[in-house]
Formats: sequence, structure tokens, C-alpha cells
Amino acid sequence: MTNSDYKVIVGLEIHVQLATRTKMFCGCELVFAGEPNSRVCPVCLGLPGALPVMNRQAVESAILTATALNCKIAEFTKWDRKSYYYPDLPKNYQISQYDLPIGSNGFIEIPIGGGATKKIRIRRVHLEEDAGKNIHAGSFSQVDLNRAGTPLMEIVTEPDINSAEEVRLLATELQRIVRFLGVSEADMQKGHMRFEPNVNLHIKKDGKEYKTPITEVKNLNSFKALEKSVAYEAQRQFDNFTERGEVMQSGNKKTFGWDDIKEVTVLQREKEEAHDYRYFPDPDLVPVVVDEKWLNEIKTRLCELPLKTQERFVTVYGLSDYDVSVLSADRATAEYFDSAVKAGGDAKRVCNLITQAGLKMANEKNCGVAQLGIEPARLAELAKMTDAGQISATAAVTIFGKMAESKEQPGKLAEKLELLQKSDAGELEKIVDEVIASNPQAVEDAKSGDKKSKKAHGFLMGQVMQKTKGTANPQVVAKILGAKLKV
Repeated sequence: MTNSDYKVIVGLEIHVQLATRTKMFCGCELVFAGEPNSRVCPVCLGLPGALPVMNRQAVESAILTATALNCKIAEFTKWDRKSYYYPDLPKNYQISQYDLPIGSNGFIEIPIGGGATKKIRIRRVHLEEDAGKNIHAGSFSQVDLNRAGTPLMEIVTEPDINSAEEVRLLATELQRIVRFLGVSEADMQKGHMRFEPNVNLHIKKDGKEYKTPITEVKNLNSFKALEKSVAYEAQRQFDNFTERGEVMQSGNKKTFGWDDIKEVTVLQREKEEAHDYRYFPDPDLVPVVVDEKWLNEIKTRLCELPLKTQERFVTVYGLSDYDVSVLSADRATAEYFDSAVKAGGDAKRVCNLITQAGLKMANEKNCGVAQLGIEPARLAELAKMTDAGQISATAAVTIFGKMAESKEQPGKLAEKLELLQKSDAGELEKIVDEVIASNPQAVEDAKSGDKKSKKAHGFLMGQVMQKTKGTANPQVVAKILGAKLKV
């Protein structure tokens, strides 16, 4: 339609499972994939007379996150009952926070390319308990309540997001933030983060603005599903407007699911409004009062956030956007890299060792790079040896692998493995002379200056490296060979 234009409007709700040892209001241990209904008690089962007790660590994690998201922290907040019936909610209500969230009026910055960022406002950060899990098998269903009572932090943005790509960028950045802060593992495959975008369009046509009905897509647990569902929903709403003129009316918000196979949104129900849940203060829980002393103590746990770390790695160390995105994926790797550079290693060389050798090894051992047992000082020494030409870049990767098995310094390991590069010009000149004498045709081709020249030169270099079992310094060899061939 040539005389119309539209803007995608998205607000995002994010549920983050907090990395506490026990549940939100009882002492049941949190264990992923435990035997069904093996981590339950009278409190999370909602049995009569059972009284909840607040998990202090969960509250502090929410305050820490809200602070990192530039929110105003409430000095006084309370717990509310959100009433609704569902088989996996044994109390028939969920303990949540309604009108007094822990944090409000904040913002998050997301990278949008070219070093630029976009500010997305945060409406609120609050705590609540999770429901259980319904398991559907054939013609019957079962309920596993191990998850009931799990501490969830809900983060709600303002509708400042204007594309499916921006939605994905925000979700990715938020995952990095909660991991840097240590408040959540944010493992998508374990359901630690779930997303619910609210999507509609503002359409300009013939000088007027029309708004399509807001739809909420529920429980998305991957960045791919999140991005694709928003893109699909935007197109579906635009098609509905152009074909049927469908626009926003009072009370016509709808909830959709996402079909991963067909990659379409599927209508589930009309959206409930707040009054449908009959919120009221929970009489069994005392309010939370956040005094200045407690808040200041929590603020001491703040760290440099991933976007700032990424910007610093680019401006101070001159690394590429790709390199810094890998290094700042988690806090431990970023701090490990930083420590190695501060110990004297060249930033680019240290980065290459981490990304080309460390991450692969860490993945094989199912741990982080910082947990491989290679101290930053030893990594820095390995980087310095490589830059000094004492070992090749290939040898450095081999030595890196051995350093995880030994506490020896890289120099000692290089000697043991016979990986120290030969840089003695006199010794290497003799070997170059032998190679030249043994390969007259390659020498002639290398001197020809035509298409064969480069290939022949590479062949001769390879013969020298083969004779020295890869220990010759290629820069020294190239210099000697160039002088001999006068190229």
C-alpha cells in the first residue's frame, strides 16, 4: 500500500529465574530435571496453615538488577496475591508484586551497530513465584510441582522497541547483564529466561494514524523464536489492517502462542486485565523495607556491565566488534582476558589464544575459559613468547592445551615439546641453501615474477619449515629466502 506507513511498537516482559539455592518462600531446594514432585513442601503445595517466608537472596538479586538497570529502588514494597485457577498453581493464587515493584523508571541501552546505542525504558522490576509444570501425555495430563515457588524476577519494558531485531538485541543484552551480575544462569534451554512481547502497529494512512490491537505472545524461550514471532506478528497485523481495517478497540487485547514448527502465532485467549486477577496484599508476608544501609551494601556488588566492557575493549585495546562480543559474553571470560593483558600480554594475541584455543577447550571440558587452570600471568607469558617470535602461533595453541594439564611455565613446555622457533640466521641460511639446491625448478619459478612465482615461493618456505620440523621462525626464513632469490 503506497499511501500508508507503519511503525512496529513492542514492549517486552522478561521472566528471569534467579540463581538461589532454595525457592522464593520456602526451603525446598531448586534442582533442574529432578524426579517429579520430589522438591515440594506444605508451603509450595499450598496446604492449609503453611506460612511462606521470604528468600532474602532473591530480593537482593532483584534490587541489584534493578540498580544495574538504572531503576529507582522502592524504599517500601509489599507482596500481593494474584488470583487465578490453574492445575499447576495449587494455592489458586500466585504471590507477586502489583502496585509497588522493587524497581521502577529505569532504562537499558542496547547496541544497534556502528558503535551507537539505543535507550529502552524499563517500567518495572518485581519479584514473584513461578507456577508448576503441566505434562501432557496422550489423553491425560500430569502436574509436576517441583518448579512451583521458584523465584522469578519479572522485568517489564516500556513500548520503546521498534523492530524484531531490536527485541532480540535487548533480550541478548539482558541475558549478559544478569549473568555478569551473577543473579541468574540465564540458561535458555533450562527455561531460566522466558519472553513475552506485546506487539502492535502504528499505521499512518491518508493523513490519519491507526493502531492495531495489542497482542501478547507467551512464553518464548529462545532468541530465535522471540525475533521470528515479533516479525510474524507485525506482518500479520499489517495484513489484517489492509484486508479488514482491524484497529484497536477497548478490551480486544489477545494472547497468542508460537508454533515453532510452522513459525506462526496461534490465538490462545482474550487477554486478562489487572482487575481480573483480584490483586490484594498478602496477609502472610511482611512488607519489604529497603533502608539506605542495605541498599548501599547491595550496590557494592555492582560490576562493570557488559556493554561498557565491550566499549572499553574496543577503545582501549583496539579489538574488533566480533572479538569483544565473544570476550564479553560472560563476566569471568572478560575479567580473565583483562587480567592477562594487565599482566603484559598483547591484547590481540591474548584474545586470539582465548577465542581460538581457550573456548574450544572450555567447551570440551564443559567449563569456562577462566576455569581451565591457566592463570592470567602464564597466558600473558605465552602471548609474549609468540609476539617475540620464540614460538609460532600454531605452537602457542599446542602449548596452551598443555598448560591446562601442567603448572609449568610456557617456556619450559616449549622446550619439552621442541617447539621453540629457530631464529639463528646463520643456521637457517644453511637450510635455505639446501632447499634451493634441491629444488631448481621451484627456484626458477619463484624468480620468474609471473603467476607461478607466489606459489613457488610458498613451496620453498614450506620445504624449509618441513626440514626444521616447523621450528624455523618464518619471518627470518622469508627474509633470507627473499635475499637469496632477489624477490
